[in-house]
Amino acid sequence: MSPTPLDALPLETLRRRSSTKWRTYPDDVLPLFVAETDFPLAEPITRVLTEAVAIGDTGYTPPRPGVAEAFAGFARRRLDWEVDPRRVRWTGDVMMGVVEVLRATIAPGDRVIMTPPVYPPFGPSIEEAGGVVESVPLIDTGAGWELDLPGIEAALADGARAVLLCNPHNPTGTVHTRESLAGLAAAAARHGAVVVSDEIHAPLVHPGVTYTPFLAASDDAARVGYAVTSASKAYNLAGLKCAVIATADEETTRVVRGLPWEVEWRTGLFGALSNVAAFSEESDAWLDALLAALDRNRRLLADLLAEHLPLARYRIPDAGYLGWIDVSAYGWGDDPAPRIRREARVALHHGPEFGPQGIGHVRVNFGCAPEVLTEAIARVGALARAR
Repeated sequence: MSPTPLDALPLETLRRRSSTKWRTYPDDVLPLFVAETDFPLAEPITRVLTEAVAIGDTGYTPPRPGVAEAFAGFARRRLDWEVDPRRVRWTGDVMMGVVEVLRATIAPGDRVIMTPPVYPPFGPSIEEAGGVVESVPLIDTGAGWELDLPGIEAALADGARAVLLCNPHNPTGTVHTRESLAGLAAAAARHGAVVVSDEIHAPLVHPGVTYTPFLAASDDAARVGYAVTSASKAYNLAGLKCAVIATADEETTRVVRGLPWEVEWRTGLFGALSNVAAFSEESDAWLDALLAALDRNRRLLADLLAEHLPLARYRIPDAGYLGWIDVSAYGWGDDPAPRIRREARVALHHGPEFGPQGIGHVRVNFGCAPEVLTEAIARVGALARAR
């Protein structure tokens, strides 16, 4: 049975929001840059937050907020992944978790591998943890992107101590195969390194795509890996501050249990309440409806680009609501986003912020109404025709 349709909120309602997406640019700019979506919250989340406000439940996050158990249930139902809730801790957001795990597993000055083009906070987070960034870019196969396992192996053999993985990958929307993840884990195990996997986009894998959590990819992955994730991207909860850190081995669990108690205290109470509600079975129908809407939009984006920007290069992503688009053929410079925003009044994410591989690229957030996406790409197309 098809899910009940989920429609984005109207622009006049969205412009009343006070978040980054709606307060960074003037009202005549269509904001398709930062990873916030335009849909109403899942009803169980609205209900739990409304009740908390009504009774003044705005104090400290309790020692056992139920996040671990809720996440384990979600992982079993939605990701076919058995997670022991006793091996789960929580913190304020995914990058906080990444920094704390890296601090606990590398020494100052150790090199940490990342795979650009990749989420811009990865580099600064590695540095915050005391590490030094080593880039091993994804391989563009012509049909998609994949990890450069020989390049990662060489960097590990040369002394890199950790890999910061994005699975599914932001901005390309790539879902790494089990074989690729197992190969990464084997390389890390051979060289005594760890893998920290940002899996925040995992709930958003599209139909027909097989997703493998890193910790479930192989026995090596369970031994060397740490997964950090949250309901925040799928359910639009970034401002409420809650993420989970999961492990699958006695030694990695010992490391996470040894993190300072402040790591958990950074979790917002509303973040914990909303993540528990999001991960509950009661919110599954909403997530199914969201995925159906995003599936339509990722394909609509391909059609719109073919019509309005035929020289652009875009691959329909395997996961998420972010489109990675090469518009270098239009001659808008290394970073096309400022000109597009200035002249077309559409705000897109700056491609070079994802690494040198992002030169000439933009990232488009298609987690919006089809009409908004259509208008945005039509505006950019008009800019292209005007040249």
